[in-house]
Amino acid sequence: MGKFVECVPNFSEGRDLAKINKIVDAARGVPGVLIMDVEKDADHNRTVLTFIAPVETASEAMFAVTKKAAELIDLNFHKGEHPRMGATDVAPFIPIMDTTVEECIKLAEITGERIGRELNIPVYLYDCAAKREERRNLAKVRKGQFEGLREIIGKDEAHIPDFGPNHIHPTAGAIAVGARHQIVNFNINLDTEDMDFAKALTRKIRASSGGLPCVRGKEIHLESKHQAQISTVITDYHTTSIKRLLDEVNKEIDPKNIHITDTELIGLTTQDALTDYVTESLNVSCFNKEEQVLETKLLKLLGSWQAGANSVVDALASDDPTPGGGSAGALSGAMGCALGQMAIGVSLRSKKLVEANRPVLTELCSRLIEHKAMLQKLVADDSASYDLFTEARKLPKENPERKIKMQAALKYAAEVPLKTAKLASEALAGLKLCESKIVSAVRSDYKSAEYELQAAVKCAAENVYINADSLEDKELAEKLKAEVNGYLALAK
Repeated sequence: MGKFVECVPNFSEGRDLAKINKIVDAARGVPGVLIMDVEKDADHNRTVLTFIAPVETASEAMFAVTKKAAELIDLNFHKGEHPRMGATDVAPFIPIMDTTVEECIKLAEITGERIGRELNIPVYLYDCAAKREERRNLAKVRKGQFEGLREIIGKDEAHIPDFGPNHIHPTAGAIAVGARHQIVNFNINLDTEDMDFAKALTRKIRASSGGLPCVRGKEIHLESKHQAQISTVITDYHTTSIKRLLDEVNKEIDPKNIHITDTELIGLTTQDALTDYVTESLNVSCFNKEEQVLETKLLKLLGSWQAGANSVVDALASDDPTPGGGSAGALSGAMGCALGQMAIGVSLRSKKLVEANRPVLTELCSRLIEHKAMLQKLVADDSASYDLFTEARKLPKENPERKIKMQAALKYAAEVPLKTAKLASEALAGLKLCESKIVSAVRSDYKSAEYELQAAVKCAAENVYINADSLEDKELAEKLKAEVNGYLALAK
């Protein structure tokens, strides 16, 4: 299984759904990205997007959403309860599964440098990626918000950004890019509008005021609900658990006859934090969450690559027309790239490698990583293209839109495998050029990679043919078939 990173960019827009969707679509368009959650809040005027991405494309996805947010959001007209200094306010990379925090720090540095250079937005590295100790704390980085930072940046050495210009972006502000461990965004809503009490309570519980360790907090007035909210971030839920935080809050509000109306978990929350809350609340002894939580144990078993491979094979064998040959072709192409990547990786580590071959193999490996991610995305895109055609065909025959939508779906269904053929043939060409440079121990894997890519082109071509032949625009149909024939010729 490849390495993945969790990305949780926060945007200063929680009310305009059209803008939010465009930002989310910017992430969705990057190969390998899986959108996990979109949490928008009108009072905060803020959206928290959570997605996972392969390590190879995570930086591209984070840059894409930052660029789109900068195009759509003007902080001069932004009002909301949550503190913010940027259109994309904060952009953390979070290690999951086998990915390390060191890899996330590297991603933060690469992404931050690009944002500063290409978008002219000042970038502050924070948390684990911070270059200066005082910038580990996000609250300190963001202090003063957009308006305050606008006045002081360029005049105060302490506010010189890590990347980008030493002045505020006129509409997109500044951004904090970082690497961090899993946190819990936990809001507590109270049946009072007494903001003086809420402020005192926040001071009592947050770490910066001498309260609970690893807790950040801010009092917020929820105008739409006519109540006070204690918005918290638990930066280490092993040190301060959700239950301990709630116990401390209840200790302060009970004498005032104030009650918690409800709580909110913002974005995705790690299962460990919830399991810990349950076991603490129930006072469960001798509990092993790795062994006694059914879903945890099941996911561990299903998470092996063998189980994943079996799932794909079984899906192809089902009576459902998707996934079909087009998806299988894209998957074959992705496997070819992956095998080639593995063979190159082994060769680069081998003492038998001719040193002069290192640069060209390194370059090919980078291209295979990119092509693999794009082909993985095409596995799902191919099935989606068939579903579009099926939906169009369900329209009543007398509906004039039916024929138009069916033809558009057929065109898309031909274009998706055409992309597969193009990517697979490009990867194959690179493999053939470098074949003599691979060490003998993995030569069979390298040749297998070539065969997988040849199969990908052939499978893709068949899917181009069948969809193109159904197009009424025969000129376009011939053009699509001619292009894929060119890729077939290259794949021999």
